[in-house]
Amino acid sequence: MSQKNWKGLGVALVTPFTHDNAVDYDALGKLITHVSDGGVDFLVVLGSTGEADLLSLEEKRQVLDFVIEKNAGKLPLMAGCFGWNNTKVLCDYIKTFDFTGIDAILSSCPAYIKPTQQGLKLHYQAIAECCPVPIMLYNVPSRTVSNMAWTTTVELCASHDKFIGIKEASGDLIKASHIIYNRSRTDFVVTSGDDETCLPMMGAGGDGVISVIANIYPKQTKALVDAGLAANVILAKQYNEILYPMHRHLYAEGNPTGIKAALKIAGIGNGRLRLPLLPLSDARTEMLVQTMRRLQQSS
Repeated sequence: MSQKNWKGLGVALVTPFTHDNAVDYDALGKLITHVSDGGVDFLVVLGSTGEADLLSLEEKRQVLDFVIEKNAGKLPLMAGCFGWNNTKVLCDYIKTFDFTGIDAILSSCPAYIKPTQQGLKLHYQAIAECCPVPIMLYNVPSRTVSNMAWTTTVELCASHDKFIGIKEASGDLIKASHIIYNRSRTDFVVTSGDDETCLPMMGAGGDGVISVIANIYPKQTKALVDAGLAANVILAKQYNEILYPMHRHLYAEGNPTGIKAALKIAGIGNGRLRLPLLPLSDARTEMLVQTMRRLQQSS
């Protein structure tokens, strides 16, 4: 379906805010340049890391337009603001949406309402019928409480070539392996939705990661992913060991709390989030500073 390559390293961009809580487009532009120069393979904008649910519809459109213009077609662009509980409302939204400059969408399972597996399948098939661009499925049960079975993923893969892959963020490597070995199409991408499972999922035959940590360390994360996809286990493990100490700080108080704090330390943005999310605590920030210093020395 898609001529774009969605394997490798995608970065789930944060949405920086100014001190008066508006979108900080200067910082966002600086971030896009940073990750693009760092070698990421594609951009994912307005996912959970981008605080999409804390933006108005108008703000989402403005952020998308800014990223499209800044990216200028250099990297494949995936929009993540297409997770909705109500299938009809989502489909109506898609039908009126301007997809110019957007190469694919990332669509998370409906949250809160706990659909059955058949309900999930019909939900995504309805999206496929109305969406003009390819669709990356997104299974993230820690946020949605909907946990897509591997059999449902495989059935969706076989049902429509509009589905280009899945961002599997359940943390279940057995499930990921089942998808990898039972997918009916080699162009159906199985990518990790968590940096911590990136290396083991690639070891099982996965296709990369949609990363949070790549916001701050794109070059190191790219080196890890490239080594993993090349089956250079020793080198991939070395890069994983360099980055791994960051994870406990990045997610200890939620996402994108940690990554925004790390970016602030690095001089990109001010770490501000919108309520009900809060900035990283002082104690955790100090630990993060020390970890980033050690990482800088080892890189």
